[in-house]
Amino acid sequence: MSSPQESPAQTPYAMLGSDAGVRALVDRFYDLMGEVPEYHGIRKMHPQDLSTSREKLYLFLCGWLGGPPLYVEKYGHPMLRARHLPFAIGVAERDAWLACMLQAMEDTHVEETLRTALLKAFYGTADWMRNQPE
Repeated sequence: MSSPQESPAQTPYAMLGSDAGVRALVDRFYDLMGEVPEYHGIRKMHPQDLSTSREKLYLFLCGWLGGPPLYVEKYGHPMLRARHLPFAIGVAERDAWLACMLQAMEDTHVEETLRTALLKAFYGTADWMRNQPE
């Protein structure tokens, strides 16, 4: 049995508030990296100027969340794992990234059911990015 097609109004992208909601989430996520000591380790993996990082995550998340495929249109396939291989990503880095994203979702008032679903999806992606043994 196939599931009904998801309507655009039901996508996580739309539920977050579309463009403005995704941008607010990304901005809060990167702001937290510099503000919260527990996230400084993942902050150090980024360039001093976060403008490109913010833009790329925003573009990626728009498509990943069911909105327009902005990242793919601009850069092609994201190749997430390959792009992150130069960085040592272990359990601690994965968990810091997830905690930072969870706090960003809470701070931007993402509805609890959506926040829980997104955190589960983010965990799968973040865990796949690990390239260091436990």
